[in-house]
Amino acid sequence: MSNNSDLGTTDLTGEAAEDQPGKLIVVSGPSGSGKTTVLAQLLSTCPLPLTLSVSATTRPPRPGEVHGREYWFLTDEEFRSKRSRGEFLESKEVFGRGYWYGTLRQSVSTGLREGKWVILEIDVQGALSVLDYDPEAITIFIDAGSMETLEQRLRSRGTETEEVIQRRLEVAREEMGLMHKYRHRVINDSVDASVTEICRLLCRYDTRIAS
Repeated sequence: MSNNSDLGTTDLTGEAAEDQPGKLIVVSGPSGSGKTTVLAQLLSTCPLPLTLSVSATTRPPRPGEVHGREYWFLTDEEFRSKRSRGEFLESKEVFGRGYWYGTLRQSVSTGLREGKWVILEIDVQGALSVLDYDPEAITIFIDAGSMETLEQRLRSRGTETEEVIQRRLEVAREEMGLMHKYRHRVINDSVDASVTEICRLLCRYDTRIAS
C-alpha cells in the first residue's frame, strides 16, 4: 500500500541534545478546543522555523490525502513491525475505530537535526510518552476555557452522534485533569489571539535572538 523506505529505522534513545539543534514542541487539547485551526495559522504566520510532524496511521487515506503529507499511511503489519522495533515515540489505538496512530522517531529526529522546531499535535497520554524521550520539550495545552464551551463547540459541529459527543467530553475531562503536566496553557477564546500568544511564548525559547 505504501513505500516507507524514507521513514528510516533510527533509534533515538540516548541521542545527544547537541546533535539536535531544533526544538520539540508538544501541543495537546481536547477535541473541540480548536488546536488544529490554531496550529494551521501558527505555521503560516509565526517567523520561527516551525514544522508539523507527520503522524503514521493504519486508517485508509481519505479522498485528496497524500502519503507523507497528511499521514504516513501504513498497513496493520507495517505498523506492528515498527512498534515492535521501537520506532515510535508514542502510539495508540483510537477507541471504537480500530485504527492505530503514532509519531515516528525518525521523522522527528530528522527535523530536529535540520534545525526545525517540530510540532507534535498529540493527546495527553502521547505527550507524557514524548516527555520520557525529551523532558525539555516545550509543552502547550490548548483549552476551550470551560467544559460548557467545549460541549457547545462539539454540538455546533452537527456531525457527531450523542454517544460520540459524550465520549469526547469524558476524554476531555480526563485530559484537563492532566493539564498541569504542561508548561503552558492557552485558552482559545480567539484563534488570532491564541496564535499571537503561542508565537510570542515560543519566541522566548529562541536562543538565536541576541541578548
